[in-house]
Amino acid sequence: MAIVLEHSWLTRLQGEFDAPYMQNLRRFLHEQKAQKKIIYPRGSEWFNALDTTPFDEVKVVILGQDPYHGPGQAHGLCFSVPVDVQPPPSLINIYREIESDLGLADGHFPHGCLTGWAQQGVLLLNSVLTVEHRSAASHAGKGWEMFTDRIVSLLATQRESVVFMLWGSYAQKKGSMIDSERHRVLKAPHPSPLSAHRGFFGCRHFSQCNEYLNAQRQTPIDWASLEYRQA
Repeated sequence: MAIVLEHSWLTRLQGEFDAPYMQNLRRFLHEQKAQKKIIYPRGSEWFNALDTTPFDEVKVVILGQDPYHGPGQAHGLCFSVPVDVQPPPSLINIYREIESDLGLADGHFPHGCLTGWAQQGVLLLNSVLTVEHRSAASHAGKGWEMFTDRIVSLLATQRESVVFMLWGSYAQKKGSMIDSERHRVLKAPHPSPLSAHRGFFGCRHFSQCNEYLNAQRQTPIDWASLEYRQA
């Protein structure tokens, strides 16, 4: 079966699709569909983060855990939802921190779709790329983690001066192999309502990111803008 994936990623990840763990993952997903399980996001969006942000254009990596498991929420970018879907609590907290960090008005962001950030070079990567309807972490441990570990490893070793935003212990563990001399690694608690008050609020990751990109003579991210090009 031919894999449909953005070229710069496919050339680097082609071998992963032939690996035993990926064959097992594919078998698991086929079984889930055969059992009429509802899986998010839809198949054409599993690799949306990679398709939207080519390898050589990645400036920033934000690591999530697994997709939203409610109807219509997940579309392949971590923390993001389609334009017509109410932003979930973690994303609302991300927006609150950006508003505080960058001096924007409260309620600045009109929707929860982060495609515009992805098109600017922010790789919005979940560790697990699929989930069953209303069943958080239901596809954990099935193989996706090995695939996304490879993505992080490729960026960490083949690119330089990338900003990695690692929020919460899960993301920090996944990013533990990143060389902080070669890249800028920013760590904070997760933006979830359960932990945001323990240090996510006030972390100022977004201004720190742009200060670093400016110092590396790269164009900073316009975090205030959610505008995006239609595919």
